Amino acid sequence: MATALITHAACLEHDPGPYHPECPDRLRVVLQALDGPAFASLIREEAPRATKEQLVRVHPARIVDAILAIRPQEGDTVNIDADTAMSAGSAEAGLRAAGAAVHAVDLVMHGAVKNAFAAVRPPGHHAEPSRPMGFCLFNNAGIAAQHARAVHGLKRVAVLDFDVHHGNGTQALFAQNPELFYGSSHQHPFYPGTGDAWERGIANNIINIPLRERDSSAAFRDAWAGAIIPELEAFAPELLIISAGFDAHREDPLAQIRLETEDFAWITDALLAVAEKHGGGRVVSVLEGGYDLEALAASAAIHVRGLMNA
Repeated sequence: MATALITHAACLEHDPGPYHPECPDRLRVVLQALDGPAFASLIREEAPRATKEQLVRVHPARIVDAILAIRPQEGDTVNIDADTAMSAGSAEAGLRAAGAAVHAVDLVMHGAVKNAFAAVRPPGHHAEPSRPMGFCLFNNAGIAAQHARAVHGLKRVAVLDFDVHHGNGTQALFAQNPELFYGSSHQHPFYPGTGDAWERGIANNIINIPLRERDSSAAFRDAWAGAIIPELEAFAPELLIISAGFDAHREDPLAQIRLETEDFAWITDALLAVAEKHGGGRVVSVLEGGYDLEALAASAAIHVRGLMNA
């Protein structure tokens, strides 16, 4: 079965301003990397807009309405916090990013594809139910997980997050629901300040493995193989959603973890094996961070090749 690539041109129109690391070129280089002959078999889909019904499964209606009402004039930005800004195209980009994650779930659950990669921005894993933050407007992975439960009737959905920053928004959404699992490795102490190992959720359904500054491949692989994946196996997810951030790469300017591009192939294969065993191989991957353009492109490409080879 094929792999779907879901994106939308509107995601390039979110422009948080000059010199902002979460820039449109991030998505451009990922799409360019996935445009070569090796990726010709990808099923390319245009992301729909997320509906309000889909968004409010995660974010209160007042938060959704407030975000969508921010429509600056062309060339202007509105700051939500010190890191997060919206431009004229941001609301539409946010709707398409969340919609891509939802559409990916539908394609996978209907058996149209085995797995899917949502190449979108803005990212989502820092967006808490009641607060956009950390470059993120809506929690794309969380919205996808709740859609899988509400529409497709799944009981056990997992989000696995290898972004270098802890996904505080996803954890906040999942921590009180034993039918949801969140596993993360991340640099710590680091932004956003959450993700201690003792944060375990209502039913030990939250697994955080903090990594230290300058940790490299061995520590990363030990964290996943020795701690997160065994807990994920015990959870036995029916659907696995990946928050695919590539900013733990050694070349990334925003962090100090020293992964190699090949580490993202390794973690992709490891997660696919769990999905195959427990969920018929159903995987949805959603782009999160990654701020060195060359490293981001190479890492995203090796991740998608892993999905295609599943």
